[in-house]
Amino acid sequence: MDLDRLPHEKGFHVSWDQLHRDARALAWRMQGHGPADGGWRAVVAITRGGMAPAMIVARELDIRLVDTISVKSYNHRAQSEPKVIKFPDMEVMGDGTGVLIVDDLVDTGRTLEVVRKHLPKAHVATVYAKPKGKPMVDSYITEVSQDTWIFFPWDMALQYVKPYRGVSD
Repeated sequence: MDLDRLPHEKGFHVSWDQLHRDARALAWRMQGHGPADGGWRAVVAITRGGMAPAMIVARELDIRLVDTISVKSYNHRAQSEPKVIKFPDMEVMGDGTGVLIVDDLVDTGRTLEVVRKHLPKAHVATVYAKPKGKPMVDSYITEVSQDTWIFFPWDMALQYVKPYRGVSD
């Protein structure tokens, strides 16, 4: 992202309603595409951003086995080498066959590259995708430009905004 530009200057604001609609659309896209008679064995959410969409996908597809994988790739606002800090139950997940990995966004693809090493046969699905990361994703709903900053609902709070006209101090 251009460091001279503030994130809101090219921002894509996602409300809870929009995230829910997009995650349901992702579930609909995944329906019937799992290897076991079209069904999925499990959902693995990439924490933290993938947890809300994974919950919605699991509900819509009636998948009861839900786990997480935690990858740390940011340290005090700087990106570092991605590292898995929490694995799902790998005895249950195996090589990833029949497993749907869900995340909110693929940006550069570095996080998913690490995840794919551990679950190579899993299907990776994100709600949003940027061009650099698209090759690491099997399915996604919406593409945004690489320099767009996505504001997710868990990153925002409602607050008063002064109107452009009509209100004096």
